[in-house]
Amino acid sequence: MQELLDRLLAQPQAIISLFAEVPLFWVPDLIYIADIIIRIGLSLHIIGRRRPPSVTMAWLLVVLILPFVGALIYLLIGENRLGDRRARRAAAIHDHYHRWQTSLRERAGEADWSDKPAALKPLSRQVQNVVGFPILPGNDLVLLTDYPSIFESLINDIDAARDSCHLQFYIWFEGGFVDEVAAALIRARQRGVMCRILADAVGSKPFLRGKKATQLRQAGVEIVTLLPVSLFRMFYRRVDLRNHRKIVVIDNEIAYTGSQNMVDPRYFKQGRGVGQWIDVMIRLQGPAVEAMNGTFFEDWHIETGTGREVIEQSSNMLLPAEQGEIPVQVVPSGPGFRPQAIHQLLLTMLYSARRELTITTPYFVPDESIKMALLSAVQRGVAVTIIVPALVDSMLVRHASRAVFDELLAAGVTIAQFHGGLLHTKSIVVDREFCSVGSVNLDMRSFWLNFEISLFVYGSGFTAQFRSLNAGYLEQSELLDLDAWQSYPKRRRFLENVTRLLGPLL
Repeated sequence: MQELLDRLLAQPQAIISLFAEVPLFWVPDLIYIADIIIRIGLSLHIIGRRRPPSVTMAWLLVVLILPFVGALIYLLIGENRLGDRRARRAAAIHDHYHRWQTSLRERAGEADWSDKPAALKPLSRQVQNVVGFPILPGNDLVLLTDYPSIFESLINDIDAARDSCHLQFYIWFEGGFVDEVAAALIRARQRGVMCRILADAVGSKPFLRGKKATQLRQAGVEIVTLLPVSLFRMFYRRVDLRNHRKIVVIDNEIAYTGSQNMVDPRYFKQGRGVGQWIDVMIRLQGPAVEAMNGTFFEDWHIETGTGREVIEQSSNMLLPAEQGEIPVQVVPSGPGFRPQAIHQLLLTMLYSARRELTITTPYFVPDESIKMALLSAVQRGVAVTIIVPALVDSMLVRHASRAVFDELLAAGVTIAQFHGGLLHTKSIVVDREFCSVGSVNLDMRSFWLNFEISLFVYGSGFTAQFRSLNAGYLEQSELLDLDAWQSYPKRRRFLENVTRLLGPLL
């Protein structure tokens, strides 16, 4: 049964061919029998996948309640299939990538823990064991907290580029400052600078098909579509596996990452009624830039089959020069070789908190393990604060998120709803000594389905800047009251509890 089902999952058109030449009077009975077989077979298959119990139960609910439709949904988005060609390219670069990471660890040497909390050392060791990147000391980080400063800094750096500009974004949306970035890339290309863009096929669809992309290509800028989608591809690759990373690397000397897509908030999703998106980016200089560049080229090679030589050459080069004193670990994650990485690391991070834990995220749909880690932190006496936007651009996420508020508020977690726009910053601050910043939301999509990038920053100086930023967010937020929250109409609470059942799929 399992072998047959696997074949059908790989070739769903075989299901249709089974019923191609059947007498009409048999059709109702065959439909009924097929429905039963599909439900039972898929249920056994889902249970056999040994995924987190919440994910397994959610998929069983979809398959058993929705005749045929549930099975179709599962066949399209229930399996983390990346496609054979992409899998072959990933396997081809795997050994080269790991040799480069080994050389990176050798060139970086052992980290100095004399001035860092001992509780963070196991986390750094786990990062190295899970994703391969060591702590890289000697970095300078600049926290950019509003879109004008983000774009002004980025455009200035592109205009000063001498060798290369590599940009990777989930969403690239034309208008305003984004068009100025495109103009800067064209100027850079005219100076002979190699310019490459990776843009996700779904998030950046209008851009990839638009006039601005054509102008960039005509100027010599290389643009590659990440994880392209089509009706045909739906049958052999899961279409909602997306590359959610935000990476910029210039001359292998300067890098950017954070939550900001290549969008100008004044022009992006203004009809949704959620206000302008609020983001941060980190401008990075120092040895960690090489790790960012290698992450970009891993994605570039998997999509194009080229660029492996850049990673190979990096193994024999000196690290980018030290520019400051901040130790950083680069943490890529995604449904490839490291499908559980970020979930495991976030759990370790939450359990390491001793005094203070502050989380900002636009999409808050924790699974049971994350929720228990938050409750455990409160029980240890940790002051836990979660800052989320009052309005988000997804109704399902909004209701699924609210469904867990009661239990967290009752345990003593502070939940703040931000009213200054759609707070899109994704960060975790632990004990005033450590922070994580990047593209990862606190939801199942970021944990299991998206390719993401994070910076783990060790040190009180930079973390203090993030604490100050969070204090500013709190000034524009409303703190939720448990009694008031529980007084909402029962029909709304019922809807939230129903939506929560689908939380593991969001």
